[in-house]
Amino acid sequence: MTEPRVDLPVVIVGAGPVGLITALGLARYDVPVVVLEEDDRLSLDTKAGTILTRTLEVLHRYRALDDVLAASLRIDEIGDLDRATNTARRSVYTAELTEDTRFPFVINIPQHELEPVLADALERVAPGALRLRHRLTGFEQHDDRIALRVSTPDGDRTIEAAYLLACDGGRSGVRQELGIKVSGRTLEERYMLVDLLVDLDVDNPRDYPYLAYFGDPEEWMILVRQPHCWRFLYPLPPGRPEPDRDELVAKAHRFIGDVDRLEVAGTNVYTVHHRVADRWRDGRIFLMGDAAHLITPMWALGLNTGVLDASNLPWRLAWVLRGWADPSLLEAYETEQAPVAIKGSGEMAEAARAYMGRRSGPVEAMTDGNWGNAFTRALLGVSLDVDGTGDWSMVKTGDAPVPVRTGDRAPDLPVFGPDGGAVHLHDLVADHVVALHFTDARRRPALAADQQPGLRRFVVSRWDAPHDSGLRDRALFDPGERLRRRLGVGDDTLVLVRPDAHIAAITAFDPHDGRDRAGELYDLITRTHRGESAHGKR
Repeated sequence: MTEPRVDLPVVIVGAGPVGLITALGLARYDVPVVVLEEDDRLSLDTKAGTILTRTLEVLHRYRALDDVLAASLRIDEIGDLDRATNTARRSVYTAELTEDTRFPFVINIPQHELEPVLADALERVAPGALRLRHRLTGFEQHDDRIALRVSTPDGDRTIEAAYLLACDGGRSGVRQELGIKVSGRTLEERYMLVDLLVDLDVDNPRDYPYLAYFGDPEEWMILVRQPHCWRFLYPLPPGRPEPDRDELVAKAHRFIGDVDRLEVAGTNVYTVHHRVADRWRDGRIFLMGDAAHLITPMWALGLNTGVLDASNLPWRLAWVLRGWADPSLLEAYETEQAPVAIKGSGEMAEAARAYMGRRSGPVEAMTDGNWGNAFTRALLGVSLDVDGTGDWSMVKTGDAPVPVRTGDRAPDLPVFGPDGGAVHLHDLVADHVVALHFTDARRRPALAADQQPGLRRFVVSRWDAPHDSGLRDRALFDPGERLRRRLGVGDDTLVLVRPDAHIAAITAFDPHDGRDRAGELYDLITRTHRGESAHGKR
């Protein structure tokens, strides 16, 4: 495959949340983007309703979070209750994540309310990128581009693209056209989703957490407080017909007791699949979200796992299209994300479903330490296999933050930049790979010039760099070594952080030998994407 045509857009098929968030990511990196949606409007279905902390961080990086938060309900407690006794078992309190993220909470927002907010954000940064009533009818790959045949309101036309991203759902037409197989199963039971208008706050007060899981072997249920209603989600036994309105009301009363007024505002019954594509790439085409992996929607792991794809791929495409990296950088998208989706989120969601039905004990992510529970349930615990060693995870345990490892998501803490103002780590790395040299700024450490595009180097120290040190414009002040201590690294340590906030390398360095260790590691990432023992994986 030759170098891509940099004058062509990246085309996304499907304007669901993953497609729109991916488009926002590409626009964040100034990559031209087009989103094709065959329907004449965004989805009106009552679907997914909980957005996890890691997705909030991705939306912040893509400059779309504020409007989403304004339309949402914020939550700092995820409840786990026993259906038989109606008593709490072990809640997860996300407030313990203040040393890890600026957003120590999750949010509830229905998908049909989320999509318009994302579409408006995309229109502001990439006017006209979203094209409704545009249906992909075929494509032909070439060495330097892909030609797309598209049915539009003005007739058939051809659109040329640098890459095609299939975000067209579990029945992906792109995946079928490529002949990519999926493996897995369809659950015998379906899921019933009901939105109810009921006052559980004032007239009929209930102290349920805004996101509560009621486990029971007979009839488990998930209760979600949406911005304007309460949502009930529960399984329908195999062969059971869809309940009518009276049955839905009666079911709700069995869970919440007598109330003055209860009205069914909307319903949706959907089939649940657990299926994964056997490959996620074909030349210039990538599968993302449900097109690549359909995950049982427990613990909000379906949509939010798709957003991990939307965090991983856009910066890679931008680096390649900018000429900052060899196309081989794209190879790691699948190798990093597939284990997380298949063995991580997929297996955890299935285990959570079994736990809800009381067919098994607590899930691995449910430990004695609330910090580990909150960190994992918020999807902050995802550690990627960034150096090809097969070492990845998505679970953290314990009651206190632990040192980071290569592949982990970096904590988002503030340091102070040359202009005196505070800057959070995730903002610092949003458009660059950043090399953090933790060392003593007073001793005039040698720091190579920033000559490689896409790489920035900083000295991080509890000692502010003197104005005559020559380091003032590339020094970050870390009072009390808050960032260094949270990372858990020692003195004279280099930490390389990618634009998606995952740590690419941790290694010792000599601050005075003049060797550009950061540049060497960056070249490995952008040219060959091979790891090496100097990563200091721990």
